[in-house]
Amino acid sequence: MNTVTVLTSPTCSYCHAAKSLLKQQGVEYQEIDLVKEAEQGQQLLIKSGQRTVPQIFINDQPIGGFTELSQLVSNNKLDLALTTA
Repeated sequence: MNTVTVLTSPTCSYCHAAKSLLKQQGVEYQEIDLVKEAEQGQQLLIKSGQRTVPQIFINDQPIGGFTELSQLVSNNKLDLALTTA
């Protein structure tokens, strides 16, 4: 089964949008709150090579943030990413 992880912060509007988009697509995900789970969150930021949230991971592989997720959905490639990541 695919594991989707979303690194978020409570006040980030793009984080809320990414989670909403995943829900609309019927994708279950694990949320890591950068504020509440700072150590794990920092490790994910390092792994992604980015400094912003949201950061989305499919099977521990970073795919980017809301913009990249939105592009996958609009190009009908999210299912492919979920099966190949």
